[in-house]
Amino acid sequence: MARGVGRPWARSAPAFRGRRPWGRRERVRTERDRQGRGDQQAPRPARRHALLRPLRRVSGQVFVLQVLIVILLVLAAGAELILQAQRDSQREASNRSVAVAQTFAHSPGIVPALQSPNPTAILQPLAEAARVSTGVDFIVVMNTKGIRYTHPIPNRIGKKYVGTIGPALAGQTVTETIKGTIGPLEQAVVPVTDRSGKVVGLVSAGITISKVSRAVDRQLPILFGAAAVALALAMGGTAAVSRRLRRQTHGLEPAEMARMYEHHDAVLHAVREGVLIVDGDGRLLLANDEAARLLELPPNAEGRHVNELGIAPHMAELLASGRVATDEMLQSGDRLLAVNNRPTDRNGGPPGSVATLRDSTELRLLSGRAEAARKRLKLLYDAGVGIGTTLDIQRTAQELAQVAVPRFADFVTVDVAEPVLRGEEPPIEESTQMVRVAVGGVRKNHPFYSVGKTIEFLRSTPQARGFGRGSSVIEPDLRIASGWKAQDPVRARRMLDHGIHSLITVPLNARGVVLGVASFWRSRDPNPFDEDDVSLAEELVIRAAVSIDNARRYTREHNMAVTLQHSLLPRGLPEQSAVDVAYRYLPAQEGVGGDWFDVIPLPGSRVALVVGDVVGHGLHASATMGRLRTAVLNFTTLDLPPDELLGHLDELVTRIDREETSRGGEGAITGATCLYAIYDPVSGDCTMSRAGHVLPALVGPDGAVRFADLPAGPPLGLGGLPFQNAQLRLEPGSQLVMYTDGLVDERDRDIDVGLDLLASALAHADRPAEETCDAVLDALLPVRQSDDIVLLVARPQFLADDQIAEWDVPFDPAAVAGVRAQVTEQLTRWGLVEAVFTTELVLSELITNAIRYATSPIRVRLIRDRTLICEVSDASSTSPHLRYAATMDEGGRGLFLVAQLAERWGTRYTSEGKVIWAELPLA
Repeated sequence: MARGVGRPWARSAPAFRGRRPWGRRERVRTERDRQGRGDQQAPRPARRHALLRPLRRVSGQVFVLQVLIVILLVLAAGAELILQAQRDSQREASNRSVAVAQTFAHSPGIVPALQSPNPTAILQPLAEAARVSTGVDFIVVMNTKGIRYTHPIPNRIGKKYVGTIGPALAGQTVTETIKGTIGPLEQAVVPVTDRSGKVVGLVSAGITISKVSRAVDRQLPILFGAAAVALALAMGGTAAVSRRLRRQTHGLEPAEMARMYEHHDAVLHAVREGVLIVDGDGRLLLANDEAARLLELPPNAEGRHVNELGIAPHMAELLASGRVATDEMLQSGDRLLAVNNRPTDRNGGPPGSVATLRDSTELRLLSGRAEAARKRLKLLYDAGVGIGTTLDIQRTAQELAQVAVPRFADFVTVDVAEPVLRGEEPPIEESTQMVRVAVGGVRKNHPFYSVGKTIEFLRSTPQARGFGRGSSVIEPDLRIASGWKAQDPVRARRMLDHGIHSLITVPLNARGVVLGVASFWRSRDPNPFDEDDVSLAEELVIRAAVSIDNARRYTREHNMAVTLQHSLLPRGLPEQSAVDVAYRYLPAQEGVGGDWFDVIPLPGSRVALVVGDVVGHGLHASATMGRLRTAVLNFTTLDLPPDELLGHLDELVTRIDREETSRGGEGAITGATCLYAIYDPVSGDCTMSRAGHVLPALVGPDGAVRFADLPAGPPLGLGGLPFQNAQLRLEPGSQLVMYTDGLVDERDRDIDVGLDLLASALAHADRPAEETCDAVLDALLPVRQSDDIVLLVARPQFLADDQIAEWDVPFDPAAVAGVRAQVTEQLTRWGLVEAVFTTELVLSELITNAIRYATSPIRVRLIRDRTLICEVSDASSTSPHLRYAATMDEGGRGLFLVAQLAERWGTRYTSEGKVIWAELPLA
C-alpha cells in the first residue's frame, strides 16, 4: 500500500540517490528571491547555531543515538560478564571440592586407616599433602559421627565437623556454600565405603570462592580493554554510518525530507499506473495504491519477499529476478497486466528494480480468443505429426486418443467395424457391430468397455446414428439425454458417477467409406461441448480416419501376402529317416518377405535341406519365393550336387530378371540368397553350397558351436562366379542349424552381435530340435520384427550297419545268378521273404544292363529303410532310357518291368559314374 502523508520513508530513500532534493532547491530559490528584492535584513550569526546545527540533521541525531546504544550495550555486557564470572567461580569451587573429596575418599588405604586404632596418625599427613597439592583450603576426614580425624589446624582435630553430613551417611555427596572464618567457601562431603558398601567414614574438602575467582579478576583488565576497543570500533562504525546517511539524505533536515516525500506521495497516489520498488533481495520496498489494487496486496506487504505476497507465480518471478521487461503481458487474478521492469543500479544506485503495471483487462477477451486459436492450431499440428506413425490400426487409434487427451477431451474411445481389422471394408448392409480398438483418458479406472470388446450399438445411441448417417453427433448434456443410456443402463450410471457429462461422436470417414466412430467425452471441464468443438473434433478424426484406412489397406495386403506365402511354403515335413527336423517360420510384422525353406527326400535315404531369402517385402516377394521354391523342387529331381543346382537356379534368376527388365516391370529378384545341403545317413557326409546366404551353425555333441566355413558364393542373379561345394562329416548327437538373416540382423543390432547371441543360445549338448528352436527364438526374437525369420534345425540320423548290404559284381553275365542268391539270403535275414522275387527280378535287370551297356566296376547295394532301396553303380555316365517294346520285339522290356515293380526309380550321377536305383515297398 502507498504510505500516507507524513509517514517516514527512510527505507526507500536510497532509490533516489544522486538526485538533488526538492526541499533544498526550494530553499535556495527562496534565498535568491529575497536577495533579488533587495531585502537588506542581515542574516543571523553562524556561530550562534554552530553546535546545535548538526543535531538538527537526521545524520547527527542518528549518530548520537547509535553512540548511546553502543555505550549501553558495552556496560550491559561488562556487568553480565562479571555476574557470569561469579557464578562460574562458585560452580568451579564446588566442582573442585567434590573432585578432591571423592579422590581422597577412594584412595587406597583410607578404609584401613579409618579402622586403625589411631586414624589421625595415618590420615593427617596424607590429608595435608593432598590439600597442598590440590590447592583446596582444607581436607577433613571424620568418622560417621562427624568427629574430625584431620584438619589443617591441629587443635580442631577431635572436634565435631561443622556442616551437613546426613545425606553423606546415606551414601550421597553433599555440597554447600558457607561463610567460614576464612570467608565464603564451597565444601563437599562424600562417604567412604568398605567393600560391602557400608559407610565407614566421611571426607570433606573445601575451598574459598575468592581463591577460584582470582583467575577471573586477572582477566578483568583484559576484558575492559577489549570493551574499550569495541566501543571505539563501534563509535567509528557509527560515525561511518552517519556520514553515509548524511550523504544519502544530502544533509536535509527532517522537515525538508518530510516535505519532499509529501510531494512524492502525492505523485504516487495520482498516477493511474501501479509502481513497485523491489530491493536486490526480492523484498518489496514500495507499492502505490494502484499497484496494491491491481495485485491485491495485503496491508503489510512492504518489507516482505515478493514470493510471500500471494501474487501470481510468473509475476513474482519477474519482480524477484529484476530482469528487464517491456510491456510484458502477465495474468494476475482476473486481470491482464502490461508490466515494465527496469533495474535501479545502472548509474550506481542500490541493487533492485522498479516496475510499473498497466491494467489491460479490456484486451483479455481478444487475447483469450487468440490463445484458443493458437492452442487449436497446435493441437491440429500435433495430430498431423503424432497420428499415423505406423500402419497398425489399433496403434493409430490409440495415437488419436493420446493427442486429444487431455487438451480437447477427458476420455476418447475409438470403435471400428470388425471387417476393418481384417483389412476389409465394412459390409454394405447397415450394421452397428464394432470392436473397440482404443480407450484413452485422464484416469485409468474408467467406466468404458475395454479394448477388444465387440459392441452392438443400439440404433438410439449417438455412435450408431453417427455411423449410419456418416455425420457427427453432439450430446451437450448426457444427464438429460436418454438414447445413449439404453445401450447399458448400469454402465451409463457409472459414467455419470465419474462426472462424464458431454459427448461428441464423429464417424471415421475415409475415401467415402465409414470405418467406425470416435467418441470424445468430457468430465473435468464443466463446460459442455459446442459446435466449435465439433469442428475441431472432425478435423482430428479426418486425420486419424485416413491413417486408419491406410493401415486397413496395408493389413489387407499383408494378410494376402501372408496367405500367399503360407500356401507356397511346405504344409508339413515329408517322411524321411535321415534327419530329425524342427523349424520355425515367422513372417515380418511390417511386411511379409520372401524367406522359405524345404526338406526334400532324395534317393538312397538322403535328404536335401534348403533355406532361401528373397529381397523385398509384399506380394511380389512372396510370389518370387514360390517361383524359386518350385524351381528348387524341380532341380532336385535331377539329383544334382548343391553347386550345380545353385548354378541352374542362378541362370533361372538371371533369365527372369532379363524378361522383367525387357517388359519394364518391377519384378527383378537379383540378390536372392540360398543355402542348399544334402545329407547322406549312410556315410554321415553333408555336402553344402551357398549363394550369398549367411553361414550355417554346427552344434557338436558336446555343445560346442561353430559356423561352417563354406566358400562364399554370390547372390542369385549376379552371375560370373561359380558356386563351390563343402563337405562336412556330421557326428552322432550333433545339430545343423540353418536360418535367414532376419534372425541375427536387426536395425538396432549388428549382425556380429546377433551371431554371438545365436551361438550362446545353441551351446547346449543333447537337446531336441524343437527345444533348440524355442531357445533360439527366446534369445533373438526382437520386440517388433521387421523381417521374415526362418529357422531350420536338423539332428542327423545314421543307418546301422545291418541295414546296408553291398556286393561287388564281376563283369560277367554268369555272375548275376550268384548275386541273386546273396540277395535272397540277405532278404531272408531281414525277414523280407515276400520281397525276394520282386527284388531278384529288379536287380537281375539292372545288373544285366550294367554288364551289357556299362563298364566296370559294378557294385550292388541294398538299404533297408522306410523302403527297400536297390542300387546298381557302374563307371559309365550313359543313362538308360525307358522303352516301350512292340509285341514282336525281343528286348527293351527290362526297365519297363523295373518301372512297373518299383515305387520309384531313377539315375543319379557321381564322380565315378552313375547309380541306377529303385525303391521297393517293404510289405
